[in-house]
Amino acid sequence: MCCVCQGKDLGLEKKDGVLSLFDHSNQGGDRGRSEPGAEASQLSLFFPSWVAFEYPDFQGQQFILEKGDYPRWSAWSGSGGHHSDQLLSFRPVLCANHSDSRVTLFEGDNFQGCKFELTDDYPSLPSMGWASKDVGSLKVSSGAWVAYQYPGYRGYQYVLERDRHSGEFRNYSEFGTQAHTGLLQSIRRVQH
Repeated sequence: MCCVCQGKDLGLEKKDGVLSLFDHSNQGGDRGRSEPGAEASQLSLFFPSWVAFEYPDFQGQQFILEKGDYPRWSAWSGSGGHHSDQLLSFRPVLCANHSDSRVTLFEGDNFQGCKFELTDDYPSLPSMGWASKDVGSLKVSSGAWVAYQYPGYRGYQYVLERDRHSGEFRNYSEFGTQAHTGLLQSIRRVQH
């Protein structure tokens, strides 16, 4: 089975939003129109950025998919994180803008405790001076970010956008459906 998701099918204004899914690695298998519950072994992205989820209805582990090809599941799962060989729901990231990306991290829930404002990528939050291993809450003022469980952009991925929750994530549980802890140790801007 194969699936081609286009922006217009997802309610987008842009006509060039295309995500091609193939049922075999290296672009093998048939190409067809988007079908609910489609699984993929290989992906090609033509819209700048997407968020893929391992379960339907945007549930489970999140995977950031930026423009390019993903020949096997290991390419989207990354290193040191949860590995999933199926992706069952997708949505585009619409607010990735590097010229004006800003996020503020807070040590505690509800924007309490020590805070730090970021406008650039940080492969290691502890090395830049963040004293805690956890982030209790955060505010995305602009742009789209992907935060990782471990330094070096490894581990679980959390896509954090200004257009979700009005950019306010009051507790780590709002980072994603799989977030069971506030452990965040690296963060970067979503590529577009």
